[in-house]
Amino acid sequence: MDHTIIHFEIPATDFEKLRKFYSELFGWKIEKYPGSMEYWMIQTVPVDEKGMALRPGVNGGIVKKERPEQKPVNYISVENLDESIEKVKALGGKMTSPKQEVPNVGWIASAADPEGNQIALLQPQRM
Repeated sequence: MDHTIIHFEIPATDFEKLRKFYSELFGWKIEKYPGSMEYWMIQTVPVDEKGMALRPGVNGGIVKKERPEQKPVNYISVENLDESIEKVKALGGKMTSPKQEVPNVGWIASAADPEGNQIALLQPQRM
């Protein structure tokens, strides 16, 4: 498996302002996630009926900004989340949120690298 960025999230306090900005700047399709109060899906490339990208590219989302200093986060694909969490710790990083399941997506956990930069690890659900 390639350990590549497979999703990103941009924090926002004004979802509509960011939707307008990115959709007009780049032509991205941005829509509120069904049933969600505060999550908007970003399509930088088109997807099929299962939400899988039809050509190379990375899609993402807009999330509610919880802190003024909150920055965008990239999600990196991993084969085994538990092993990756242990590697983060062994290499001087620290976990910032525990392993949790995202239904129909897989398992995620957030970490900080040794310099404090945020990343998220995502073990995709097996199809």
